[in-house]
Amino acid sequence: MPTYELSVILRQMSRPDMVATLKRTATAIFDKGGVIRKLDNLGTKPLPFKTSAHGLVHRTGSYFVFKFDTPPAAIDDLDEEYGRDVDIIRKRIYRADVSQQEQITCTLHEELLPPAYRKDVQKMIATAERNKTKKVFQYNTGLDYYPFQK
Repeated sequence: MPTYELSVILRQMSRPDMVATLKRTATAIFDKGGVIRKLDNLGTKPLPFKTSAHGLVHRTGSYFVFKFDTPPAAIDDLDEEYGRDVDIIRKRIYRADVSQQEQITCTLHEELLPPAYRKDVQKMIATAERNKTKKVFQYNTGLDYYPFQK
């Protein structure tokens, strides 16, 4: 099954209503034989321009991105179902680029180590040590004297 990304803008609503809408969106993917790999919440932001959807004008929205695997035949059905949902302002389904997919590996044993022994922390410390050179002020005025001296 190929991997797809569903970017969704939901209308401004209370948190319980938003959770219900996200569950409804996820259930539609599961019903079509799909598997959700990742759900990203990009936050609630003002829309770039006011948008009319389902007879209402919207100025703010909650942005979400679903990454999921599903059969290609189910995409048209999902697109139609999300188009009828009154809580979804905008939706787009993209096929994820295979070359840019990140390999997910379990790093629990690394995350349980103290910070000083983690590889990523050691890399940050090494980068900080390299950039620790002291900056020396140089006069680049072209004059042979300092003009602001008292």
